Amino acid sequence: MGLLVVGLTAFPVFRGPQEHRGHGCCLSGSHMVRRLSVRSPRLQRARRPPPSAPPTTAPMDSPSPPPPPPYPPAAAEGGPAADSQAAELPRLTVTQVEQMKVEAKVGEIYRVLFGNAPNANSLMLELWREQHVEYLTRGLKHLGPSFHVLDANRPWLCYWIIHALALLDEIPDDVEDDIVDFLSRCQDKDGGYGGGPGQLPHLATTYAAVNTLVTIGSERALSSVNRDNLYKFMLRMKDTSGAFRMHDGGEIDVRASYTAISVASLVNILDGELAKGVKPMKVAFLGNRMLKLMGWVAFRQGVECGFQGRTNKLVDGCYSFWQGAALALTQKLMTVVDEQLKSSYSIKRPPGDDACGTSSSTEAAYYAKFGFDFIEKSNQIGPLFHNIALQQYILLCAQVLDGGLRDKPGKNRDHYHSCYCLSGLSVSQYSAMVDSDACPLPQHVLGPYSNLLEPIHPLYNVVLDKYHTAYEFFSS
Repeated sequence: MGLLVVGLTAFPVFRGPQEHRGHGCCLSGSHMVRRLSVRSPRLQRARRPPPSAPPTTAPMDSPSPPPPPPYPPAAAEGGPAADSQAAELPRLTVTQVEQMKVEAKVGEIYRVLFGNAPNANSLMLELWREQHVEYLTRGLKHLGPSFHVLDANRPWLCYWIIHALALLDEIPDDVEDDIVDFLSRCQDKDGGYGGGPGQLPHLATTYAAVNTLVTIGSERALSSVNRDNLYKFMLRMKDTSGAFRMHDGGEIDVRASYTAISVASLVNILDGELAKGVKPMKVAFLGNRMLKLMGWVAFRQGVECGFQGRTNKLVDGCYSFWQGAALALTQKLMTVVDEQLKSSYSIKRPPGDDACGTSSSTEAAYYAKFGFDFIEKSNQIGPLFHNIALQQYILLCAQVLDGGLRDKPGKNRDHYHSCYCLSGLSVSQYSAMVDSDACPLPQHVLGPYSNLLEPIHPLYNVVLDKYHTAYEFFSS
């Protein structure tokens, strides 16, 4: 056990049977303390010390003690004490107050854990598989009236639920055909998938639909994708700048580029035309940006042990995947950049990838094997984040007793957070492995070893075995 210290608040961090030692930008030990010591001087001065003795028992969702008041108590008006107090105790922003509330709730949960006898901690650190499976499966069969606002996101609901069940290795056989039939009705006659039957095709819902079908993995599911029309849809979304539009006449942003390239690679239709203008080609550019990215993402893991989405935002369970997977990708990219630096000091263009976008059989083979070659590379460095601390946050703060996972203590569960919390849990469990197909050692899995989830392919966020099945199917 170690301590994460911010201001006057100390949270214990479980490090497993062996002391966790990270590499690179890993936030552990003195590095975490140094980072947190400069995080917010104003916030530190306003902190109150925690109670001297931890509570003996408290439910995970019990109300937390109220945070310190955002303003100092009033002093005699106009007196010297008032002036001195105003100078010493600055006003807190809304963000700081909310941060203190979250830290109080998370800190209470952690103090309960480390106030228990060691043999009692295993139950608190258990992944409640049966409850999660029941909650997720129920969502496939019936959703309440409030879900009408997600009418244009039904492929996303399919993906969030099916992927979460696949991570738990519990996809029910009796719903697979129904999902394939539904997504087939969402597939537009001119390519791509809409948010529901008859709706306009959109790159985001296309990504969700294809990932769902790949996760189901049956021949019927995979063959339901009309790749010819999908390719035409992708070309139609391609902008002259090299970027993509989300839909006909829609916005251009990085979401469109990621979802388009991810889907095209996954179903083996990625070629020079689709990839043209998307990526930088210089190692100096990529290496410099990647180092900055590593530092920025690593510093998003805070005192709560989970990740925040950006600076001055609260911790959120879904960023366990969004930030954790970014660092998992960086682990492998470090190997790629290192190989290129040793060979030619510039990233090799795919064969035949010239200014005119000329294609060749060699180029097609390059793109067809891109995802496979990427995942087969060994990690030459260890985790770039505190993987045990992240598991601690997910298991203790994101799980709901009745099943499902959530943003943070005090929030409601939902299928979105269930999907990405479990994805982040998988990433953190396997992040210390050199090879993608290796089983983690017990010291890298917090809690009982039965917590171990299926590994994912971090490029696509689909279960690794499902990716290999799709790769073989679309390569034949």
